Amino acid sequence: MGNSLSGPLADPSADAGYPDDHPPRVGFFTDTSVCIGCKACEVACKEWNALPADGVTDHGAGGDVLSMTGMSYDNTGGLGASTYRHVAFVEQRVPATRSATTDLGMPSMDLPGSAGSGEDRADATEVRWLMSSDVCKHCTHAACLDVCPTGSLIRTEHGTVLVQEDICNGCGYCIPACPYGVIDQRKGDGRAFKCTMCQDRLGAGMAPACATACPTESIQFGPLDELRARADERLATLQGQGVSEARLYGDDPDDGVGGDGAFFLLLDEPEVYGLPPDPVVTTRDLPSMWRHAGAAALTVAATVGAAFLGARR
Repeated sequence: MGNSLSGPLADPSADAGYPDDHPPRVGFFTDTSVCIGCKACEVACKEWNALPADGVTDHGAGGDVLSMTGMSYDNTGGLGASTYRHVAFVEQRVPATRSATTDLGMPSMDLPGSAGSGEDRADATEVRWLMSSDVCKHCTHAACLDVCPTGSLIRTEHGTVLVQEDICNGCGYCIPACPYGVIDQRKGDGRAFKCTMCQDRLGAGMAPACATACPTESIQFGPLDELRARADERLATLQGQGVSEARLYGDDPDDGVGGDGAFFLLLDEPEVYGLPPDPVVTTRDLPSMWRHAGAAALTVAATVGAAFLGARR
C-alpha cells in the first residue's frame, strides 16, 4: 500500500505484529431492525465493566437519582467514558401507508364517508421508533491508536482496539482523532475510556456481555467475515420484503476507515442515527502533510540561505 494509514487491510492484527496463528478478527453486527430498545446491553456492559453511572445528581438518598434529558426515553444521551454501549431512540413521523393496518371493527372517530376517515387521508402519518445500540467501531484503521503517544491504545490479537488504562496519561489526543466521536475522558479521572469488546471475556472464550444479554439477537458477535456474510443475507431478506431503505453501514473494507469491526444494518440514513455518512480516518493524510511541511521547510531554508549569500556579496 502507498499509505499504511488508510485503505483495505485484510488482517489488522498481523499488521500490528501478531504471529500468523493469532485468533481470527472478531466484531459486532448490530441489526437495528430487531432492536426493541430494552437497554439490556447497556446494563450488562455497565455491570460487567463496573462502569460508573451517568447523570447521577446529588439529590435523593446517597446521590442515586438519575437526571432526565426530558427529550426521549433515552436518558443516556450518547457514548462516553462511562457508557460503552448506547441505545438510541429516534422518533419519526412516516406516511401511514408504510405500515399494514388491520381492521378491528372498532368505530371510527370521523363521520362515515368523510374525506378524513381511514385510508382516504393522503396526508395520514404515524410514528415509528428507530432503535440502535451504538458502540465503538474498532476501526481497521484506528486514528485514536495512531496518535496515542504513550502506547496506551493498542491493537489486540482479536483485531479490536483497546485502551490500557494504566498507561493512559490523559493527553486527550485520541478524542478529536476518532471520526465517530466515541472515545472520551472520564470526568474526575482524566484518562480516556471506551468499549473494550470485553477483552477479558474474549481471552476466556466468552462473548462480550452486551451480545450475551441481547434478547432479540440484535447484537451479534463472532468472526468478522462470518458476520459480514450474515449481514448480506439479512439485508437481502429485508429488501426482498420491501424494506428498500435498509442498508449496511461500516461493513465495506474500501470505506474511509478500512471497514469497521462493529457495523450496522440501518433502516434510514446514517445521519438519522447520529452516525457520520462518510467517515474517514483522521490520520489518512499525515504522510502527505509531512511531505508538504518538509517541502515548505526546505523552501524557507533555501530562501534564507540565498538571502544570506546575497547580503555577503
